[in-house]
Amino acid sequence: MIHRLVTTQVIPQHLDVVWDFFSTPINLNTLTPPDMNFEFIDGADQPMFLGQLIQYRIQILPIVKATWLAEITHLEYLSHFVDEQRLGPYQFWYHEHRFTEVPEGTLATDTVTYSIPFGPLGGDIIHALAIRPKLQSIFSYRQLRINQLFNVG
Repeated sequence: MIHRLVTTQVIPQHLDVVWDFFSTPINLNTLTPPDMNFEFIDGADQPMFLGQLIQYRIQILPIVKATWLAEITHLEYLSHFVDEQRLGPYQFWYHEHRFTEVPEGTLATDTVTYSIPFGPLGGDIIHALAIRPKLQSIFSYRQLRINQLFNVG
């Protein structure tokens, strides 16, 4: 089953400032909850480009770490980029980051389309009890950090 999570946030900064932050892969660590023990392995040491491979390790359970390999598959300067999981814990992961200039600054929209292993019955239960709440928690943390970094509120 395919799932979708959409989050939006207005960041009171010019589009170019927001774009520069989000299109710098190393900044992903700043937006990831500390309990995930995020660590880059390879590919985050340069500005984002089409076809870029970024490999990192995350804590997915208290004693389980997963390696994640993402590829930047779409990139339009000052507009959007997409990272797709090539290796990792999801069966399918497509994450579009879209940035739109608005009167208040920049509207950042994340659309994550994903599926998980475990089959239809087990997957639905695991998704409802663990996966969806964890993703929502990660994006809530991300919004909090963005507010702190860009001095919102």
